[in-house]
Amino acid sequence: MCSPAPPVISGTRSRSVRTDGPAETHALASALAAVAQRGDRLSLIGPLGAGKTQFAKGFAAGLGVTDVVNSPSFTLMAEYTGRLPLFHQDLYRLAGMDDALSGGLFDARQDAGVTLSEWAERLDPRLDAERLIVDFEVLSDRDRLIVLRAPASGRHDAYLAAATAWEARGPRRP
Repeated sequence: MCSPAPPVISGTRSRSVRTDGPAETHALASALAAVAQRGDRLSLIGPLGAGKTQFAKGFAAGLGVTDVVNSPSFTLMAEYTGRLPLFHQDLYRLAGMDDALSGGLFDARQDAGVTLSEWAERLDPRLDAERLIVDFEVLSDRDRLIVLRAPASGRHDAYLAAATAWEARGPRRP
């Protein structure tokens, strides 16, 4: 079952990448983290089991985070130290925007690092029009289609270029 597609915002650019299993999802995310900048916000959208947490683990590794990264379902947000601070949010249990705002999930500290939000479809997209949307589609038990949607501002174009470069390496299966 696929998650509902996020609303398409006029002027967005996208890049689709297919991964074969958790290791490739992890590797793709690690490659994307190499271009991360302060203040970046990535919204991870997809059904349960689609690979959002594997992506978060790979992204953390790409930032040089050495701590174990798990889904912060019961704490809402976990913070990690790497090349840039990583703020990993899990919005699954939120009922909506009011819960997110009252839960303190948005603060000025995040401007110094990168914020990854799992289950970001629970937030109103107008709250953060400058986020990079990372949409996961389950194709099979192992295969995923991961679509990066960057805003028209060009702020996240480096992520699209990094995804293109990662895919151009060719097959990554042993």
